[in-house]
Amino acid sequence: MMQEISIKVDGKTLLGHIYLNLKSKAWVVFAHGSGSSRMSERNNWVAKELEKKGFSTLLFDLLTEKEDEVYMNRFNIPLLADRLVAATKWLVESEYYRKEPIAYFGASTGAAAALVAAANSRYPIYSVVSRGGRPDLAGIDKLNNVTASTLLIVGSRDTEVIRLNEIALRELPDAKIVLVPGATHLFEEPGALKEVLTLAADWFQVHLQDKHIEGGAYE
Repeated sequence: MMQEISIKVDGKTLLGHIYLNLKSKAWVVFAHGSGSSRMSERNNWVAKELEKKGFSTLLFDLLTEKEDEVYMNRFNIPLLADRLVAATKWLVESEYYRKEPIAYFGASTGAAAALVAAANSRYPIYSVVSRGGRPDLAGIDKLNNVTASTLLIVGSRDTEVIRLNEIALRELPDAKIVLVPGATHLFEEPGALKEVLTLAADWFQVHLQDKHIEGGAYE
C-alpha cells in the first residue's frame, strides 16, 4: 500500500512516499544517489518488492528542487546524512511506526549518506545495504563508527567502484562485499537488479530479525 508523505526539515518540505506492509517486520529507509530522487525506478522496484516480502519502506527526496539545482549539493554527504536522520526521526514519530527495527538502503552517494547517518543517528540502525554505492565518501572516521551490519553490493564489471568499496570494507567493523556477476554500475543487465533484491532481502531478514524496539529506546 503506497502513501504519499512530506517531511519538514529546517523550514523545508521534502516529498516522499511509503510502501506500507501492515504486518511489517522492519522498516527500510532509502537514500538515492546523486541526480536521482524518490522516483528512482530501481529503488522503487526494490522497495515494492521488499514490501511484498514483509518490509515497509520509505523513499523521499534528500534535497528540495531548488537545492538540487546546485550540483555540489548532490555530493554534500553531511547534508544528505542529516536529511536521512531527519527522515528517520519523522518515521519514528509517525502513525505508521510500531517500534519495528530500521535499516537503510543506499545507492551511489546515498550509500555514503546512509553510513554517516547510521553512525550519527540517535536511533538504532541495525543494517545498511549499499547498491553500487560510494561508501568511501563517508570518510574513515564515520566508517569506523558504523555498528550496523553492512552489505556492499557491486556489479562485477564496475571495476573502479569495486576498488572504492574494498577500501571502505577495510574500515567498516561489520561488513561484507558481494559482486553481482556480469553487472555494471546501474545493474541494468537482465536479472542483475533481481539479484540485488535477493541479496538485500536475505541480509535484512538475517540482521533485522528479533530486533524489535522495546519501550523507551526511541523516546
